[in-house]
Amino acid sequence: MHDPSPPRPKHYWLLSILLASMPLCFAVPYKAKALLIAALWVSGLVLLAIRPELRRIYRGAGAIMLVCVLNIFYTAINILSHRSGWAAFDLQGQELLFLGIAAVFALPLRWSVVWIGFSLAACVLGGTSVMQHYLTGIERPYGLNNGEWGAIEFAMFLLVLALLAIIQLMRKQTSWPEKIVHAAGAGLAVYGALLSQSRGPLLAFLAVFVLLMLIHGKRVGQWRRTVSVIALLLAGVTLVATFVQPQILERFVQGHTEVTSYDHAHETVGSVGERLELWRTAKQAFVEHPLAGVGAGRFGQYVREQVALHRSDAVIVQYEHAHNEYLEAAAAGGLPGLIIILLVLYVPLVFFLAQVMTPDEGVAAAAMCGFAASGMYVLCALTDNVFYRAMPHSLYFLLITGLAVLVVRQRNAAPRS
Repeated sequence: MHDPSPPRPKHYWLLSILLASMPLCFAVPYKAKALLIAALWVSGLVLLAIRPELRRIYRGAGAIMLVCVLNIFYTAINILSHRSGWAAFDLQGQELLFLGIAAVFALPLRWSVVWIGFSLAACVLGGTSVMQHYLTGIERPYGLNNGEWGAIEFAMFLLVLALLAIIQLMRKQTSWPEKIVHAAGAGLAVYGALLSQSRGPLLAFLAVFVLLMLIHGKRVGQWRRTVSVIALLLAGVTLVATFVQPQILERFVQGHTEVTSYDHAHETVGSVGERLELWRTAKQAFVEHPLAGVGAGRFGQYVREQVALHRSDAVIVQYEHAHNEYLEAAAAGGLPGLIIILLVLYVPLVFFLAQVMTPDEGVAAAAMCGFAASGMYVLCALTDNVFYRAMPHSLYFLLITGLAVLVVRQRNAAPRS
């Protein structure tokens, strides 16, 4: 996002490049990536310590920062009370990194470089999906940093990057060379996600994409072009699903059949049936332990106990999570856990949604990026555990904390520009 301020110091270039590399860092298994993340984190902490104006911007995003802190503290308290072991605190502990990194978003960075980096990551990861599917014969690609069960999270990760690229494509300030990179990133990311055949993320993407286009159409008043773009993408997805990857449609039909045939009293069939059984078991855990839950990281143990008691179908004994972030939080953390996950997902959504119609394009674009990310996670959380793996967990907290700071910075600068 371009900034009208004077020329930036050279180290802003380095910070821009580091920030641009974050999505790819989250998606690769190499341990050296920790050095890049640590460099951004230390930079953010130093900036907060020495720059009072950055602290004021940071405080402007205080609602989202507070929600993250509450999530960290409640998870720690839950682990202590249940003595469930600190392994369950790993991802929540990493949120401290993103609370520090968020301060970097308050700088006048080379935002075109940052967004190009995000779209290049989409090209690399979307290309990885294509190669895994066509060259190695993997039916449902899962990326570089996941196992065979990681296809859904990988698809969601790709589709968030695709939405960010699409938002940059819509901006007037984006140059044509940049538009080519963003178009390639969006196209490869969407196609890679289609190859994963992941139903939940694809439906969430279509819903968020349509909302973003309608918001953009209202802002700029170009309804005919907006409807054309929506129709073009829907037609492209339909053609791919019909002629290139018909398995996608087959999975949707199969899912409908599994929903209508599900009956707890009889044998559970298919991945959707297993989800329904997991959701029923998670609801049962919440009813039995409404105040403190069964403990962070202990839902899998609860499932095995219920299977042993013949209260749940044995087909779900292999699962550690409920495949629904809301029910998982309720089962593991009780009512406080459910409230906190709702805050974690919906406070950013409301924060960004409130800013998307701002007349200033810089503010609106940053808010639309935040809304795209939070909207994807809000919807995907209905059918999967979006914070189960480090890759999607890291992307979410980087974006919601950082973009909240960026929105405040752009909003403060708007009257002067």
